[in-house]
Parts: sequence; C-alpha cells; structure tokens
Amino acid sequence: MQVNHLLEENSIAGKFVAQLRDVEIQKDRMRFRRNIERLGEILGYELSKQLKFSAKNIKTPLGNSEVQLPESEIVVCSILRAGLPLHNGLLNYFDDAENSFISAYRHHPNNDEHFEIVVEYLASPSLEGKTLILADPMLATGGSFVNVMNALKQMGTPKEIHLVAVIGAEEGIAHLKNEFPEDSKLWIATIDKELNDRGYIIPGLGDAGDLCYGGKLQH
Repeated sequence: MQVNHLLEENSIAGKFVAQLRDVEIQKDRMRFRRNIERLGEILGYELSKQLKFSAKNIKTPLGNSEVQLPESEIVVCSILRAGLPLHNGLLNYFDDAENSFISAYRHHPNNDEHFEIVVEYLASPSLEGKTLILADPMLATGGSFVNVMNALKQMGTPKEIHLVAVIGAEEGIAHLKNEFPEDSKLWIATIDKELNDRGYIIPGLGDAGDLCYGGKLQH
C-alpha cells in the first residue's frame, strides 16, 4: 500500500487539523464538520492527480480548447456516521461520482475494553471495474476499513482502491498494509504514533462522530 501523508509538508491543511484537535474549537460542531469537509476537499484534490485522464476538445465562445479530464468511474463510499462530512468534501470535487454508504461501529460484547467492528448497513452501486474511494476520518486499529472492504466484496472488484482518512495511527496503517492490495493507496492528513488501551488514537481528537453530531447510546 502506498501511503500519502499530507502533512509531511507544511500546508493550510495543518490549520484545519489543529482546529479539529483543539478542545475549545471542537465545541462548535458546525466548524468541526466544516474542517473535516475541507480536508476531504484537499485530500481529494491530491488523490485526483493519480487518476486516469484523457484529452477532450471543448468549444469556448472564442474558439476551441483541448483539456485533460478524468475518465475514471468513481464511487465514493463513506463509513457512517463520522464519514459524512469527509464524504461531502470528496463529493465537492468528484461531483459526478456514484455514492455508497456503509455502517460500522465498535461493539463491546463483554462491556470491557475489548471490541469488535460490526457492519450492519450497506447501500452501494456495483464496484466492478470502478475506482473506489473509501472514506473514514479516523484510522485507529484499521479494523473498520478492513471489515468494510470485506463487506463491499459482494458489490464487485474495483479497478483501484483509495482510502481517505484525516488522522491515523501507525499501528492501524501497518494493519492496512497487511490486508489491502499492494497497489491500493492511502491518503491521510496526519499520522499519530499510538493507540490507548481502548483503541483510540493518541493524541488524536476524540470521537469524531460524537463531535460532528452529538453523543449516542452505546451498544
């Protein structure tokens, strides 16, 4: 798997990540969602450079112009619910993409720190021969991405796979490298070094879904 780490170089994306992490700015849910959306736009722009393009001649009011346009058939798939703002950011740039949605949550069967990733809902077009962009803002253990990809196999085999995340842990990225094809690509804004004993990214930012949309009842 090729890892594309956005903040290996300084850019305005660092400001949006900083605001996502800040406990005071996090109180503004609209701003939190918008910053994830912004990062989706930036990551989508970077991702677009590796898509397949072809030449097309278009007519302008004053003549003709040859342009390069993407020809990939794209499906943007987001993991509910935290993935929705990231999905919107990607869709702002890939506005003619098809859309897929899937649920994944942490289930604690013994009411302790041990959890399993449960996938319950899937709505998706065919993925056969298409470019799949799979989006989830937080890449902790990597379990959500792996389980979701396994659930999506029934929808066909994508031509290429791009994973998009805002913050990830080194451990989760290592897990993805073992589970995803070598030619798949990860696009991520920033990478943290560790997980705590509950599987949350440190320093991370907390629970992205709760910060976007409010608290939830636990399963």
